[in-house]
Amino acid sequence: MSIGGKLLGGVLGWAMAGPLGGLLGFLIGSVFDTDTTKSYSGQRGWNTTSQHSSGARNSFLVSLLVLITAVIKSDGKYLKIELDNVRDFISRSFGPQYVAEAMEILKQLKDQNINVEQVGGQIAMNMNYSQRLQLVHYLISLAKCDGDVNVAETEMLKRISVSIGLKSSDIESLFAMFENNIDAAYKVLEIDPKVSDDEVRKAYKRMAMKHHPDKVASLGVDVQKAAEEKFKQIQDAYEAIKKSRNMN
Repeated sequence: MSIGGKLLGGVLGWAMAGPLGGLLGFLIGSVFDTDTTKSYSGQRGWNTTSQHSSGARNSFLVSLLVLITAVIKSDGKYLKIELDNVRDFISRSFGPQYVAEAMEILKQLKDQNINVEQVGGQIAMNMNYSQRLQLVHYLISLAKCDGDVNVAETEMLKRISVSIGLKSSDIESLFAMFENNIDAAYKVLEIDPKVSDDEVRKAYKRMAMKHHPDKVASLGVDVQKAAEEKFKQIQDAYEAIKKSRNMN
């Protein structure tokens, strides 16, 4: 096994303790043994600001990889096409320099028992709400890559969402962002189709503030870019509702 340390060498202390630390301890140990726990500031990728910022970004991605494994394993299968989707997703979302290490982490997690509730509780205690919203948005986006999210995967995604402390309305909204119909648009804005035009406008402003990309800026430009895509999904939902109502 060869771990370059770009991810595990820079995680924050909270991700090296508790359930996450237990799952990743053998990998973290290999990084420590090769003295790669130093700051990677100056290298391309995650570490473009401070060591703390780098650690927050790495801890976010490592948490994401653990939860991705839980989703992949939820239906009792571990298909090559799913791993290929993850590989493309990591390269596209975070940079090709992290693909090899991310895939090694997934490989090592394959046969481990992941207690979603325990892991989710640890994440809820250490990530703010905006970061957790983005975490689940990533998971749903990845699950939708092949266009087929089965019942087991959907249940696992919702289980993860609950375990990290998301509100039920936000969970429904996140899932609806990947649908393309007027009913889904109302769910995205977390409102009933019977509300007034003024309530629609207020709901849009409320959701725009909740999901503003600046709220995850501390995790780096790549995560912020993904948050911009989520922000656009909210804008698209609002525009669809306005068009259906002939709103100005």
